[in-house]
Amino acid sequence: MTTPARPWHGIHVATALPFHDDLSIDYDSFAEHVRFLAAAGCHGVTPNGSLGEYQTLTPEERARVVEAAVQAAPAGFGVMPGVAAYGALEARRWADQAAAAGATSVLLLPPNAYRADRRAVVEHYREVARVGLPVVAYNNPIDTKVDLTPSLLAELFHEGLIVGVKEFTGDVRRAYEIAELAPGLDILVGADDVLLELGIAGAVGWIAGYPNAIPESTVELYRLATSGGPADIAKALAIYRDLHPLLRWDSKTEFVQSIKLSMDVCGRRGGVCRPPRLPLPSEVAARIIADTESVLGKGYK
Repeated sequence: MTTPARPWHGIHVATALPFHDDLSIDYDSFAEHVRFLAAAGCHGVTPNGSLGEYQTLTPEERARVVEAAVQAAPAGFGVMPGVAAYGALEARRWADQAAAAGATSVLLLPPNAYRADRRAVVEHYREVARVGLPVVAYNNPIDTKVDLTPSLLAELFHEGLIVGVKEFTGDVRRAYEIAELAPGLDILVGADDVLLELGIAGAVGWIAGYPNAIPESTVELYRLATSGGPADIAKALAIYRDLHPLLRWDSKTEFVQSIKLSMDVCGRRGGVCRPPRLPLPSEVAARIIADTESVLGKGYK
């Protein structure tokens, strides 16, 4: 696929982070993974998201992850770091760091130290927008307890604070209301198992989990799902049915361990997680291994 006109469009892989046996970060393997994803046709990466276990990193580690991603990225390959923090001032500092490192956009959760009200949410996005990088809002009310409703997203967009939203509610109906209230606000698929539905609804990007393991097939699925052509949608549906048993792990509590395990099965560097994430129970791991092997057995990669 061609390079998107806007740096937050296309497939940005929420990168898993490899660790050594002592749980220190393997920066060389991480850089190699960024290059691998670019070669496979992805458009960018989103380091320091939940899949990258940013909550367990020291400030020094978190900054170096962004720098490593930018340094490994080839020309035209986007880097959209997560800049989530409990407070707006800290989120702005992470956005400043991303800008200084050479990132092309940032992904921002609402404040999540408490259930923030509308006024606090708007001010949070105002503070980070002052950095000047394009801001993609991340709506994940399941974890943050703050819902970026279509009307609130419209307020943020019309004030010029955000350019898009990673929609993770799973409610695909929201795409149509967002388009009505905020024409021009870009919708990015926020969960792997609603890719087709949001692609049909007009999504122009995907912040993705499973391309970490099977990038070529998921890149093709995204292309078909977002082309708008009936024949492409029919092709996408067949692929989507095959991949969905695997893609739905992206929306489960154990999504980080699941995707890393699938990476291991696919011959990529997944590996262990830092606490508090623990190894998967044997029955869950067996299910993920079986789902991954089934997908590989059908020729997906």
